[in-house]
Amino acid sequence: MEEFDALKEFIESSGKDMVELERLLTSKPALAPESGGDGELEKLTALEQYLKDNGITRLERFDAKDTRVTSGIRPNLVATIPGNKNDYNIWLCAHLDVVPTGSLKLWDSDPWTLQEKDGKIYGRGVEDNQQGLVSAVFAAFAFVKQHIIPEHTIKLLFMADEECGSAYGMQYLVREHLGIFGKNDRILIPDGGDPNGETIEIAEKNIYWVKFRTLGKQAHGSRPDQGKNAALAACELALKVNEMEQVFNKKDPLFDPPYSTFQPTMHEANVSSVNIIPGEDVFYADCRINPCYSLDEVRQELGKRINEVEKKYSVKVEVSEVQAESSRPTAQDAPVVKDLSEALKAVHGIEARCVGIGGGTVGAYLRNKGLDCVVWSSLDETAHQPNEYAIVANIIKDAKTIAYMAARP
Repeated sequence: MEEFDALKEFIESSGKDMVELERLLTSKPALAPESGGDGELEKLTALEQYLKDNGITRLERFDAKDTRVTSGIRPNLVATIPGNKNDYNIWLCAHLDVVPTGSLKLWDSDPWTLQEKDGKIYGRGVEDNQQGLVSAVFAAFAFVKQHIIPEHTIKLLFMADEECGSAYGMQYLVREHLGIFGKNDRILIPDGGDPNGETIEIAEKNIYWVKFRTLGKQAHGSRPDQGKNAALAACELALKVNEMEQVFNKKDPLFDPPYSTFQPTMHEANVSSVNIIPGEDVFYADCRINPCYSLDEVRQELGKRINEVEKKYSVKVEVSEVQAESSRPTAQDAPVVKDLSEALKAVHGIEARCVGIGGGTVGAYLRNKGLDCVVWSSLDETAHQPNEYAIVANIIKDAKTIAYMAARP
């Protein structure tokens, strides 16, 4: 493809501009209300103006109502760069929101002021998910600014609310505006990957987060016979939850680790003194289950174990599901997998391989609607960490991969 040489040259010369867009985005904290923020609108507004100023003018908003933020909306934006063919669109789906900084003592610089050093840029959100966002934008700029029409229409989706469940982002879009996606579209989510950009995520483990509230009877520490120790019952239940790894034990080499995990995690404070038998105890479990098992199977087994604990300790266990997500995988021979693999081979000489992950992405919501998608990027996975960073060379590298996909016949 002769045109690709021009696209490649433009992208390779745009490193400084990429950093400046990252700088702009980093300066606009986009925190969800759950994280003490006011949403994504200020960041989206700055990005929208930036796109217009640089020649991308086909913009459409799909805002979700949210009365918890000042504007009353959580914004979702689609930018379209029309192609020569109407066979399918190439989607690049990036989220606008970021997670809180955590303790500022752990940062070497202000998280909201981008710092650049030795080919890396530092700041909250520079990798998660601004790296993928900027790669997508500059792949599009390579066509727009050089007046080259892509072979396939490019769709840039900038989403709200990914970090807190996507109720106002991808979940809202597939529920209220599913028609924006086509069955044959190639949908890429540049929100996870590996340092070499060689893994293509096509599947996710089922995610099951559970809260267990054990109710017994409070008593003096010297008279456990007069109480029902909720903490003791909860400890045994936590062990029984973990033992479910031996029940749902089929391995799937697509994932790392290849087995399902059932891990007790967070524990809430119960009593305020050592000499009190707790009458109430609350803990949580994070379960990541291979797709060969359904969540209903897990619920049934869990129910048996809860009944055993209730009978043994004469307590009551209340169960609430904090999160329960499952999705079908994208097939390894799906067109989006083939096209991305071809681009990685052609542009970078990379032999891509398919993987599954234990974490959750917005890909699950698309797959559950019958839409194939992949998660992919070249990154070091510093998301949510202090001193989060992105490598500028990776932003350039991934932009070239995206441009190749849009330019191929």
